Amino acid sequence: MTHSKKFAKVKSYYDNGIWAINRVYEAVGHGWITAEEYKEITGFDYDSGEET
Repeated sequence: MTHSKKFAKVKSYYDNGIWAINRVYEAVGHGWITAEEYKEITGFDYDSGEET
């Protein structure tokens, strides 16, 4: 699987305790990572809050 350009940076920040989970969530909103990558990093589903 090919990851987003900033995936490694976001994952590293989260894994090392530099970023809390809410910062990783915000990274999805900014287009740094995808919702699937959010789940890969945090283990939780990404919920955008939008109804489908």
